[in-house]
Amino acid sequence: MNPRRGANPMAPSRIAIVTGASSGIGAATARRLAEAGYRVVLTARREDRIESLAKELNESGHQATAYTLDVTDRAAVDEFASAFKTVAVLVNNAGGALGADPVATGDPADWRSMYETNVIGTLNVTQALLPKLVASGDGTIVVVSSTAGLGTYEGGAGYVAAKHGEHVLAETLRLEIVGQPVRVIEIAPGMVKTDEFALTRFGGDEEKAAKVYQGVAEPLTADDVAETITWAVTRPHHVNVDLLVLRPRAQASNTKVHRDL
Repeated sequence: MNPRRGANPMAPSRIAIVTGASSGIGAATARRLAEAGYRVVLTARREDRIESLAKELNESGHQATAYTLDVTDRAAVDEFASAFKTVAVLVNNAGGALGADPVATGDPADWRSMYETNVIGTLNVTQALLPKLVASGDGTIVVVSSTAGLGTYEGGAGYVAAKHGEHVLAETLRLEIVGQPVRVIEIAPGMVKTDEFALTRFGGDEEKAAKVYQGVAEPLTADDVAETITWAVTRPHHVNVDLLVLRPRAQASNTKVHRDL
């Protein structure tokens, strides 16, 4: 879809771009930012999902545009970025996990895919849009990482490695652009129950996906994370939320979870 269709991202406005906006945390964040008054641009590979969400937001009186995008395709990302003069907010949310095998038997293709999406995808979009964020005079980059980027756990090495990479990307970028009018915020959620995360991780195996949350009374929701992202973004611009770890009360660490079984 052409980004000029519907709400015009070329117009002077407070534009917020959300990657991976077709479901889960990305979709919830787009809704929250729209409610906060941003002109949201929804990107994801699934065109029907983001078109539907953009329609929902526009019909609710907000301003939203859908743009089909694979963040691992650098040429496509550069073309997308060229449509904007300035951007106020970039939420790097596209990512995900594949498999839960130990290092000894993990599928290198899954590891590569997770690294490409979580790290290279974030790098692609951030590099392409950084000049637009600087041009805004008060830009904000949000990296939605994970508690997996801060600690290890058995069976998660591929995802953990990718999220560590994303965490380091955010941390290093903050050092490198200090003095520029752009904040770098990292939000690291723990256990979040969405319709697709665990199901995708386990190749559509509903039984395995359900076990992730079994006995946990109140895991985080996508909206919990979205509300937190929006709170961080809407702080006074001299306030930078460097790193915010978000977990449900039942989760003390990546490996310590209270379950009522």
